[in-house]
Amino acid sequence: MTADAFLDAVAGVCLIAGALLSLAAGIALVRFPDVLSRMHAAAKPQVLGLLLVLLGCALRLRTGVDITTLVLVGMFQLATAPVAAHMVGRAAYPHEDIRRDLLIADELADHLDRLRADRSEEAEAPPPVRTP
Repeated sequence: MTADAFLDAVAGVCLIAGALLSLAAGIALVRFPDVLSRMHAAAKPQVLGLLLVLLGCALRLRTGVDITTLVLVGMFQLATAPVAAHMVGRAAYPHEDIRRDLLIADELADHLDRLRADRSEEAEAPPPVRTP
């Protein structure tokens, strides 16, 4: 087996493994019961699946411009996926869309009453008067 054939085989394995992880993330988005579980499924295996696909593409393409582009795509994905998952979790937490019985540690429970009180005060406040 030549070096090119070996690299092509490794690239194929990376591409298939990445595609399967991305498929598992997509299935989990449909099957998991609440927002926090879906957020975890969207962030973890999807990012690893994309990185494996990018690695497979880099092993197959082997040119400097292509590898640089693939590295940039991977870096942006690693930088944005955790931030997006964190923002989704923070936005979904005060609502009743999550199952608190599935949480191992609920570190924001003390702040939930304060958030609800702030929202009720906003709802009770009269709308501002607009003058022409």
